[in-house]
Amino acid sequence: MLRRPGRGPGGGADGAPSGRRGLALASRGKSIASTLLTVLATLFGLALLTFVIGRTMPIDPVLAIVGDRASPEVEAAIREELGLDRSVLVQFGIYLRDLLQGDLGRSVMTGDPVMQDILRFFPASMELATTAMVIALALGVPLGMLAAAHQNSIFDNVLRVIGLLGYSIPVFVLALICLLVFYAKLGIAPGTGSQGIIYQGMVPPRTGMITVDAALDGQWGAFRDALSYLAMPAILLAFITLSMIVRMTRAFMLEALSGEYIVTARAKGLSQARILWRHGLGNIAGRLLTVLAVIYASLLEGTVLTETVFSRPGLGLYLTRSLMNADMNAVLGATLVIGIVYVTLNLLADLGQRALDPRARGRA
Repeated sequence: MLRRPGRGPGGGADGAPSGRRGLALASRGKSIASTLLTVLATLFGLALLTFVIGRTMPIDPVLAIVGDRASPEVEAAIREELGLDRSVLVQFGIYLRDLLQGDLGRSVMTGDPVMQDILRFFPASMELATTAMVIALALGVPLGMLAAAHQNSIFDNVLRVIGLLGYSIPVFVLALICLLVFYAKLGIAPGTGSQGIIYQGMVPPRTGMITVDAALDGQWGAFRDALSYLAMPAILLAFITLSMIVRMTRAFMLEALSGEYIVTARAKGLSQARILWRHGLGNIAGRLLTVLAVIYASLLEGTVLTETVFSRPGLGLYLTRSLMNADMNAVLGATLVIGIVYVTLNLLADLGQRALDPRARGRA
């Protein structure tokens, strides 16, 4: 039996389906390669930036280690051990090599490797930031959708004013006001710290998150105590984050509600709730995910001031004390970790947007 001319092995004319699949795979491969190159270039730039900052700061790392009373021989030996007597390019190569091995140097303040310190303090910052993000997300997305559905109403205007206040007032000012009102005046919230004195040292550290560790160990008294100390800074950060989430959700939803498919859904008699949650939210989910990833990353960075005011033992307090003690290894290490978190969350958000939004896949 003769095969019709022009039919390729893929079943279409001249193998067109196979050709289209090949082009799609090639396009996806180029997109993945481009994303990986962008991430690597960003990480390299971040490492270069922290290296330059460390070499241009008016703080001698050798003097920070040995003090200003050490002999010239000791200073020279330490400088040689750290590779500071070599050329700048060689120093940068050594810096990159150490980074790839997870070596961020040793902290002058604690005497421990910086990576060990970060692994000890970072979970507490993640606990605070994640709690704030969950609160803000649970409230911010529904409020932003309702504000868009009732555009220019009293409800919408009140939300916009509250959002403007939360976006404008510095976080340390709000933190001090909260401590003054709820702790000093009303006495309904605990003070600074992360645990009461009676519970300190009772919960064995597993994850580094006190509430999680207390729950895993079944110490519910310690869990409630840690939660009470977590509540005020988490609600404070959630309020600031809520302002941004409401604002972005409202803007995205207003654009979505003007689409023709929404007009069609209303013509079919669908309820307002179904239009908002199924059609509206489904349309903006990809873009909203990208914004939420950036907000969460900024929360991890924004815990610096909050942890300092509330004296919570997280990465922010560690970074602040390192700055005060001129501990540049710790400062640069913490800064580098925050930058890596930013890059990672943005990459995950980009992949999530492509999975949720077919238009993003088309642009890729």
